[in-house]
Amino acid sequence: MVEKTREIEVTNRDRGSVGYIIPDLGNLNRQFESGETKTITFEELEKLAWIPGGKYILDNCLVIHDEEAVNELLNGVEPEYYYSKEDIKRLLTTGTIEEFLDCLDFAPEGVKNLVKDMAMELPLNDVAKRQAILDKMGFDVTKALELKAIAEPEEEKVETSKRRAAAPSKTTEAAPARRVIKKVEKSE
Repeated sequence: MVEKTREIEVTNRDRGSVGYIIPDLGNLNRQFESGETKTITFEELEKLAWIPGGKYILDNCLVIHDEEAVNELLNGVEPEYYYSKEDIKRLLTTGTIEEFLDCLDFAPEGVKNLVKDMAMELPLNDVAKRQAILDKMGFDVTKALELKAIAEPEEEKVETSKRRAAAPSKTTEAAPARRVIKKVEKSE
């Protein structure tokens, strides 16, 4: 049994901010920005698990960095629960297709969102893994990368500058001068 006063590190692994209010703790209002880690008590986590939506937040959005607390609050989790960005990058670049499929089948939503984001950032070049993401999550990495390429401004192209062959003549700002002078003969 985990002591209620034990302090535990908790990280928001979701791409957006995560927040909750716990009425039993004096309307405690806690906000986590994406990637932010905070140290909170086990009692707060326990009370979060009891409020509507709290269990979802603990399962999918936050990662609790204390195995004993995870076992007590979530009744154990799959190994994918603890996946970090580095773990996902390894899966996307050098992991086997079987490991990757297990991740897509058993990982919480926060990890799956990281998979999508990192597949775009790297970008993911493995066609079989792109297809697995499409089949399991309905996210088409290939199409998303194509759209991203269209939406991003093209890198500035180096244009050859135009240069004059001769230096321009220096003229004063006087009245315009004639270019052609015609002689008109008067008839008598």
